[in-house]
Amino acid sequence: MPRAQLDPALSVRVISVRVLRYDAVAPLGDDRPAHVRAASGMAWLGGRLAVIQDDAAFIAYVGGGEVSALALPRGAGGRRRFEVGLGNKMEKLDLEACVAVPRMEPGGFTPTGEADELWAFGSGSAPAREKIAVIGYATRIHDAAPLYRRLREELESDVNIEGVALVADALWLFHRGNTSTDDRGPAVVRLARAELACWLAGEGPVPEIKASERYDLGAVHGWPLGFTDAVAVGARVFYLAAAEASPNAIDDAGVVASQLGVIDGDTVRACELLIDGAPAKAEGLAFDPKQPNHAWLAIDPDDVDAPARLYEIALEGPW
Repeated sequence: MPRAQLDPALSVRVISVRVLRYDAVAPLGDDRPAHVRAASGMAWLGGRLAVIQDDAAFIAYVGGGEVSALALPRGAGGRRRFEVGLGNKMEKLDLEACVAVPRMEPGGFTPTGEADELWAFGSGSAPAREKIAVIGYATRIHDAAPLYRRLREELESDVNIEGVALVADALWLFHRGNTSTDDRGPAVVRLARAELACWLAGEGPVPEIKASERYDLGAVHGWPLGFTDAVAVGARVFYLAAAEASPNAIDDAGVVASQLGVIDGDTVRACELLIDGAPAKAEGLAFDPKQPNHAWLAIDPDDVDAPARLYEIALEGPW
């Protein structure tokens, strides 16, 4: 089992911060708040950052000075907002992980390899969350219950997918490892990208699980660290991790520690991640395609009335 090691030579420097509020007023009846909330994952798509949200059925696009929104299909009761105050928290898609991929053509993936689609994964922590949103030329919600069933069988526990990374032709799904006291901890489950693409297009069977591996990310004050996002940069995979004072994947609680780490083969190194001197619930990570040590973090405030924040960061040291 790979074990993460804190490396004192690694650090993160905050360059700037941006509060994510939409530029345009929401259309009447759209059920959209004025701000991006619960930002839970990011990926580059069409030269912009696509930001998913775990309790609002909208994709936010951040490009230049603009923040715009793409509405996803409505959920139960016609709602696109899901929260305790509305009594519908358990009905949300809970999109927690996303990845940009080339579009699948009849003869294979697009020749350019450019990202044409965004795949956004529900956490799988409840039946309504066993969905995959596919955003491309059209937008659709794919019922992925058969895949999540295979994930539960593989992990021998409930599922909480919080990150996804495309590594060559494999898709790595990152299980946070916090579903209950019976959860055996953080894990990575690997699928073939082509098999998943065919299934999402309705042209093949449920993807087979190719491999899975447990990770020991450590613990802080008795609370274990678990994956909260991941992204591939070449053959390496960078990840976010948090230790949250909650006994399960449903109830939010205070974050006691957060880290940024990198998986490089069998070696896992990490550094403490502090924002304004305190651990933050960093749930989205994306790298600048042109600057390998330049990235963005999305911070989830766990407050429906507070906008998510986007931090521009520099990775310093021998990452």
